[in-house]
Order: sequence, then structure tokens, then C-alpha cells
Amino acid sequence: MQVSIEWIEKWFTVFNNDYFGGKLPLPDLALSKSKTRLGSMSCKHVTRFGRTKVYDFAIRISNYYDMTERQFQNVLLHEMIHYSITYTGTKDTSPHGVVFRGMADAMNRKYGWDINVMISIRNVKVADDKIVKPFLVMALELQTGERLLTVVNPKYAKKVDSMARNVKRISRFAWYTSTDKYFIHYPLVRALRGRRVTLDVYEEKTSEMQEVLV
Repeated sequence: MQVSIEWIEKWFTVFNNDYFGGKLPLPDLALSKSKTRLGSMSCKHVTRFGRTKVYDFAIRISNYYDMTERQFQNVLLHEMIHYSITYTGTKDTSPHGVVFRGMADAMNRKYGWDINVMISIRNVKVADDKIVKPFLVMALELQTGERLLTVVNPKYAKKVDSMARNVKRISRFAWYTSTDKYFIHYPLVRALRGRRVTLDVYEEKTSEMQEVLV
């Protein structure tokens, strides 16, 4: 099978409530086609006055392989353990250190999961290309001449639209739908932020997409 952003969000919510006390905020979610990383958890750090703030958490799941739902769930849980450790500021001995292994082993024993430090992809079939579910894309033009593209969670489209209308440095923005696999590596955002692209890329992508209202 292949997973979608909606699938990740659904099981993130279930696992968050079941195993993490519902305390993990929903991060940005994205899909990838990575051969070597079935999942990843990333975030940003900033240190001020000796204190480090961690923010912009994101979880990505690779659709490169055709795996069972149970296998994808194990990958998601692996990344959620990383997220939990980082979000709570827990110190570990290494990225897959004592704390990580302890949490994974406890979930494996108690709930029957198979969360491992390394996941074998031997005999796992490479997925066939699938039709991509349409992305909701926001294209923004800034007064500085910069161009940005972003993929927005449809549930938050009206909120993001309202935010954009109140930002003076945005000279124009528009909404589109697209099945272009170019956007598969974009995180699914719930707030106003985008990725800077060249004018050529901006004009190419917006000319190929269907403009919509939100």
C-alpha cells in the first residue's frame, strides 16, 4: 500500500492519544520517495541567552516502497518516539540511545509493535507510481519581488487565507490545485509560510495549475 498525508494525520492522532498522552502537537506532515529513509523527524533549533528553543517539527514518511499498513505504522511510531524525546527536551545517549530503545522496547512488548532502530527493506517491493491526490497550493508574490509556493492542509485554508490578507508585504496571492509530484516533498502546513522559488519555477507551476477559491 501507499500512505497519504491524511493517513499519517489519522494514525498520528491515534498513537498520540494511546501512547504519548495526547501531548504531542500535530507537526507538519509530508511524503517522500526516499530509498534509504523510510521515515524522518526534523526540527529547527535557535539558542538565545543560553536557552535553546526547538520548533517547526516535521515528520516525513517515504512511499518509495510498497509496504503493509502495519509496517508503515511501525515507521510512524519510530519517528513519533524521536519527536517525543526532542519535544520534551529529554536527554538521550545518542539518536537511537538508551531512552529511544527503552521506549521502543516497551511499546513492542506491551502492544506487539515491531519498532526497530534499523528497518530491513530486503524483499520489500518498490511501489508502482500512483496517481497523486491533488495538493492545495498557495502561490504568493511579495513586494520585494520574491515568489513563494506552499502546500496547505485544506482544513486550515481559510485561516491561512485570512492571515495572508493581513500581511502588507504580500502583494498578491492565489490558490491552486495540482497533482504535480513536484509538491510531494513539500510539508503540509497549517500556518502562513512558504518555500522561495525562482521566478521561472513560479511561472511554470502556476501556469500548469487550476486556480480555485477557498
